[in-house]
Amino acid sequence: MTIAEVSKKYGLTPDTLRYYERIGLIPRVNRNKSGIREYTEEDCRWIEFIKCMRSAGVQVETLIEYVTLLQQGDKTIEARKQILIEQRDKLISRIEEMNRALERLNFKIEQYETRLIPVENELKSPAQDMLTAKIQTVER
Repeated sequence: MTIAEVSKKYGLTPDTLRYYERIGLIPRVNRNKSGIREYTEEDCRWIEFIKCMRSAGVQVETLIEYVTLLQQGDKTIEARKQILIEQRDKLISRIEEMNRALERLNFKIEQYETRLIPVENELKSPAQDMLTAKIQTVER
């Protein structure tokens, strides 16, 4: 597959794909006689992995560390597993935080007309009073 095809398939820009290759997140992509990148299925599996990890919030630096350890072989299995555990724990925390925000938004939506509109009107009143006073002062 060409870089344009891979870009379209995975929703990444060609620049992002080149960047991932340059920093070592994906192995060097083979090129044809014309110098055009030819992505293999293995290259695409790396891209899928990176895309999955990035969508989970894993930072590029952490991915570089993980890939570097992976390239060192089986002696780094525990270190790699620890990185994945840490990233999972961070993701769980973010999900919990987002769920709390979602619950609060749902509550506000449910209570909007009966509770929040009167409160918002009270908040608007001082600002409206100040604006009205300023307009009246200018008109005099």
